[in-house]
Amino acid sequence: MDLLIAMAPQPGQQGGGSLISTFIMFGAIFLIFYFMIIRPQQKKAKERDVLLSNLQKGDKIITNGGIHGTIEGLEEKTALVKIDDHVKIKIERSAIATVLK
Repeated sequence: MDLLIAMAPQPGQQGGGSLISTFIMFGAIFLIFYFMIIRPQQKKAKERDVLLSNLQKGDKIITNGGIHGTIEGLEEKTALVKIDDHVKIKIERSAIATVLK
């Protein structure tokens, strides 16, 4: 409690330094958020875009719903996936979670 009273500006004192330190703290917080949250998400999104653009006929995939299959055909936004003999489904490219090597 004594520490809070000692840190509080006394009557007649200016609090000019606190504005600069506030901006420095906001800048530091923004940099921390950028390097720990925003930048890794952007990097992961770029990797996903490369993965989806490099899909080829015959690739084995797993969808977000857990369906395993092989790509039989590709269109601009969709893929035709063979999941069993005589069973093919058309899915959105964005629904592809993993490409198996």
